[in-house]
Amino acid sequence: MIDREIDIHTKDGAMNTFVTHPEEDGPHPVVMFLMDAPGKREELHDMARRLGSAGYYVMLPNLYYRRLRKFEMESSSREEMVEHMHSLTNTMVCEDIQQLVDCAALDGTAREGKIGCVGYCMSGPFAFAAAAAFPDRIAASASIHGVRLLVDAEDSPHLSAGKIKGEMYFGCAETDEYAPQQMIDDLESHLAGIGIKYRIEMYPGTEHGFVFPLRQGKYHKQSAERHWERLLAMYGRCL
Repeated sequence: MIDREIDIHTKDGAMNTFVTHPEEDGPHPVVMFLMDAPGKREELHDMARRLGSAGYYVMLPNLYYRRLRKFEMESSSREEMVEHMHSLTNTMVCEDIQQLVDCAALDGTAREGKIGCVGYCMSGPFAFAAAAAFPDRIAASASIHGVRLLVDAEDSPHLSAGKIKGEMYFGCAETDEYAPQQMIDDLESHLAGIGIKYRIEMYPGTEHGFVFPLRQGKYHKQSAERHWERLLAMYGRCL
C-alpha cells in the first residue's frame, strides 16, 4: 500500500487528508472516507487502508481543518468535540468533497468516473447528503451508525434524497441513543416512498460505534466484519 498525507487547499484553509491506495494495478476507484466525531486518527487510517487494500483510492480528510489541524480526544473534553462536530454542515462537507474530487482528478493513480463514499457516526448524514449532491459521480454511499439522517431541519439530508441515482446503504446499531429507532423507522418510510435504491440494515446486539476496533465496550467484531462485507460488495457492484 502507498500512504500519503497531503494538504488540499480550499477557500477555508488547508484540509489535511490521508490518502491510501494499492501500489499496483491502478488507477483505482475513488472512495471518500468521512470521519466520526473523535476525528482523523490512526484507527481510521487503518480502516482506510483495509478498504484501500481491496483496490480503492481512499481519501480520509480532517473535516475539522477549519478549526484545527489535529483533534486529540485524549487531551480534549467531550464538550470540545461536540463543539467541533456542530461546527460542520452538510453544505460545508459537500464543498470539501468537491475539493477532494478535484484533487483526485490530478492523480493518475485515481480512476475517473464513479466514486464511493462512507460516513461514520456524525458523517453518516454527510455521506447521505453527498450522494444527493453528486448524483452523477457518487454511485455508492454508506452511512454507518449515522446520526441526524432525518431531522426537523432545513438541511436534513432526507429532503434531497430523491436526487440520489446510486445505491445508498444504512448500517444501524440496534441500540443507539444518537440514532433512535423512531428516526430509522421514519427514514424507512420516507425512502420507500421516493423510489431510490437503498438498504437499511439493523445490526443485532450492537451499540453506537460498533465498527471501531479501539472503541472499548462498543466494538462488535462480527458486526464490524459484516459492515466491511456490505461496503466491499456494494463498491464492487457500483464502482
